[in-house]
Amino acid sequence: MGNNQDHTIPPVPSLPAITDIHYHNESSSPPPYSYHNQTNCHGLLYTAALSIPAALFVLYLGFHLKKNIKKLSHRRSHVMIAYYLLLWFSAILDLTWCCVQAWQCNPGKEVSWNLLSLVTESGTLCLEISLVAFLLQENYASGLETLAHTFFISGLIVGADILLKAIFVFGFQVPLFMDSETSHGGKWGMWTFDGLLLTCTYGYILFVHYSKWRDKLPPRPAFYNYVVVMFIINGVGLFACVLAASGVGFGFWFYSLIGFCYHTLYLPFLYITFLGDFFQEEELLLDNAYYSEMRDAGFFDSDW
Repeated sequence: MGNNQDHTIPPVPSLPAITDIHYHNESSSPPPYSYHNQTNCHGLLYTAALSIPAALFVLYLGFHLKKNIKKLSHRRSHVMIAYYLLLWFSAILDLTWCCVQAWQCNPGKEVSWNLLSLVTESGTLCLEISLVAFLLQENYASGLETLAHTFFISGLIVGADILLKAIFVFGFQVPLFMDSETSHGGKWGMWTFDGLLLTCTYGYILFVHYSKWRDKLPPRPAFYNYVVVMFIINGVGLFACVLAASGVGFGFWFYSLIGFCYHTLYLPFLYITFLGDFFQEEELLLDNAYYSEMRDAGFFDSDW
């Protein structure tokens, strides 16, 4: 037939060819679930904005280290010495945490980042809880017995907190410390529970302060200013966690902002509120002692 066209049947692909196509499709499929999202990793400017305030605070502590050690040795307060050492420990951990933000985007550093975040948060929480526990006591004794009792209470709370979060992170693979992961329900459930406990604790202290049992609390205005600030911060953080758990985009941004402020401002705020007053009082005591010695030696007799 002259009008018939020559129809060529394409060859059937062999088994190796089908296998190659199947392998190519599997290799191009999306990877399994992971914490890491390179597009949401913090950049250099964010790391610098976190690290510079933390580094300045460590430098400030180092600049006054020699003078503060002399004051602590002169006063011989075991409680203040312990808190000063714990402040140094928390400040160094916080600085390290701020400088290695890129670990969140490195799959090989996943365990290291989680461990560092867990230890850093636990150190700061231990400082926060032990300080409040000490100030809530009826006396301000500086003996080892008071120090051991205070750190026993805070150690139990912090130990339970570490254990619970370690189970979440390493047992159930909940990305508590991965900022790029914003849709995991377990993450926001844990942070909501954590913020609720802290908000209720500071709220209870404020309630007692304005009740008939206020005499049980320490008569220090700086302590109540600290409690008010921490109540507001934790309350706002709790609100941000609830928004994030509900899928509201503003809640993610708001929670990140609160975390940024906490890591850059909390330790300096705590130092100024409590330890700064202690060292300033020590300076006044030394000045009065020097004045008394000079007065006894007759240096001011000519003024009369």
